[in-house]
Amino acid sequence: MSVTTVPLRPVSKGGLWLMWIGLIALLAAGAALAFHFTPRIGFETVKAGTGPSPTKADIVLIKYEGKLDDGTVFDSNEQAPLQVAQVVPGFAQALARMQKGGKYKVVIPPALGYGDRAAGPIPAGSTLHFDIELLDFRSEAEVRAMQQMMQQQQMQQGGPGAAPGGPPPAP
Repeated sequence: MSVTTVPLRPVSKGGLWLMWIGLIALLAAGAALAFHFTPRIGFETVKAGTGPSPTKADIVLIKYEGKLDDGTVFDSNEQAPLQVAQVVPGFAQALARMQKGGKYKVVIPPALGYGDRAAGPIPAGSTLHFDIELLDFRSEAEVRAMQQMMQQQQMQQGGPGAAPGGPPPAP
């Protein structure tokens, strides 16, 4: 078996620079194209809040109204506690940009919402429109501590979940 070698001509420094510039331009164009096609939420600050923003590990207390493209209200709540990590990706992205006391308008494309599956009154492939007010947020540890404190107070007062041996129930 014989090996045939092919002589390569040396590349000039100018040609090498052109090759690198072309490669960088190609990579930048690919990144710009990927950014252009990556679904993003619409986010508008109606009234700015103050302080830090919630993280995925936090539990938020929000007032919100959700609508479809045609204006149909599919959900609303005056005080909804939600764990940031357990909502659809677009909603979590929006919450991570909010501050306490702020009011926001958020548009979530289907790819960052429920996608091609229906969810209750929300048809598959729906763009979601929200008016949201971030009332408060706490870490999961803070919420657990508050719940334990409330349970202890109930037990001390003989309320629901009181320890056995407490006062007998009223007839």
